[in-house]
Amino acid sequence: MTKRPVTASYVFFYILFSQDTWRICFAILFSVLVAPYTYAPDTDIFGRAVLHVMVAGIGFAAGGLPARLIVRMLKKWILGDKAPR
Repeated sequence: MTKRPVTASYVFFYILFSQDTWRICFAILFSVLVAPYTYAPDTDIFGRAVLHVMVAGIGFAAGGLPARLIVRMLKKWILGDKAPR
C-alpha cells in the first residue's frame, strides 16, 4: 500500500500515466478501424467478434512503443522536473 490517500485525482493520474491504458486505447481504435475491412460477406456475429478480438490483440501488441512515448511526454509535460526517471 501507499502512504498517500487514494483520491480521485490520484486514480486519474495513475490511469493517465499507465502504459496499459494507452495500449488498450490503441487496441480498441485499431480494432474499430481495421476489423470491418476483414469481414467476409457471409461472416456471422461470432466471426466478427473473433476478428475484433484478434485485431485488438495485434493493436495492443503494436501499441507498446507509442504508449511508452505518450507516457513519457505526458510525465514531462505535466510533472516537469519532478518526473521520476
